[in-house]
Amino acid sequence: MQWNTLDSHGDIMGWNLGFPELVIIFVVALLVFGPRKLPELGKSLGKSLAEFKRATNDLKRTWEEEVKAEEEDLKKIQQDLNS
Repeated sequence: MQWNTLDSHGDIMGWNLGFPELVIIFVVALLVFGPRKLPELGKSLGKSLAEFKRATNDLKRTWEEEVKAEEEDLKKIQQDLNS
């Protein structure tokens, strides 16, 4: 399964956010945090999302390895029963 930020309708992460909505969010963030703080917040958010993605991929890989190991054990048991 591939994770995409756009769904089948072109919406961002399943939310109905188009370009105008993103501009409004950016302007509000600019007014609230100011032009000096906004790049720091963006960088911090980017790092957090990257770390979340790494952790998610690690969990997925571990899960798949465990499932594969269990399937192999089950096949061995079935072979022993059929012998």
